[in-house]
Amino acid sequence: MRTAQQEIDERTRLAGNNKFELLLFHLGESPANGQRELFGINVFKVREVLVMPSITALANAHEHLMGVANIRGQIIPVINLPAVVGCEAKNGLSILMVTEFGRSVQAFAVEDVNEIVHLDWEQVIPAESSHAGALITGIARLDGARSDTRLAQVLDVEQILKGVMPVTKDEITKEVVGPELVMPAGTVILVADDSAVARSVIELSLQAMGTPYVMTKTGKEAWEKLQFFAQEAEKEGKTVQDKVAVVLTDLEMPEMDGFTLTRHIKLNPRYKSLPVVIHSSLTGATNENHVKSVGADAYVAKFSPRELAATIRRVMPA
Repeated sequence: MRTAQQEIDERTRLAGNNKFELLLFHLGESPANGQRELFGINVFKVREVLVMPSITALANAHEHLMGVANIRGQIIPVINLPAVVGCEAKNGLSILMVTEFGRSVQAFAVEDVNEIVHLDWEQVIPAESSHAGALITGIARLDGARSDTRLAQVLDVEQILKGVMPVTKDEITKEVVGPELVMPAGTVILVADDSAVARSVIELSLQAMGTPYVMTKTGKEAWEKLQFFAQEAEKEGKTVQDKVAVVLTDLEMPEMDGFTLTRHIKLNPRYKSLPVVIHSSLTGATNENHVKSVGADAYVAKFSPRELAATIRRVMPA
């Protein structure tokens, strides 16, 4: 039997090779076709899966917040995930997925858990490319390129939490993020994040700092953009550092994850001196230590505009 540390080590190796584990589950029947579609969440976000415990309802709570549960002495909010996505759980909600990210813990009630699959991020199609709704970051092709492959919808948990449990954050103002960031002339911050919520927060933060930026939605898109900047710089007799000051990347992204993007940058002599900041909801000591192992210059958890601004200032070239 594998130990907990062995499981952590295995997932860390997967993340370092553009691979990940997806926990698949059902949320009930889709109102569109009556089928029980598969949904998924990165196993790195899941603390544990357990049989539904007793739920204490909260007065005047959001309609999709079932209440709170006492899990090993910790009071955790429980979200009715089928209700959020518009499915009908005719078989009842029997399973609770406890998740941790963004330095917060919450639980999602689901109909049942199916399996854990090992995937390459290249098997995940970005949401915009697949015409998925706002609660989905991508569509995973579970059996690779086969014409009859099963599909699973990868949920945008950040978007879901924003709707069900909005948290009062620092207002994104110049007072919060500090004075205008002085950057080398002609440079930008290159950003990669697949979540619309995250991109919105990042854009507001960078705008408040007076910082020029280029926004991308996957690690692959960011890598291609970085190569374009390098080619343009070479034509002008410059280096890529004259075009890009900092790379700010999420970890979980379709096609190419942030671990792989960071490794590509740091192993290439042309780009390795570029500061890379990981901006992710995947928190916890294991994830943060792995960020260091792939060569990132800094890590900042979502979402804190004040901390994000301070981190960018700290890694900026002198």
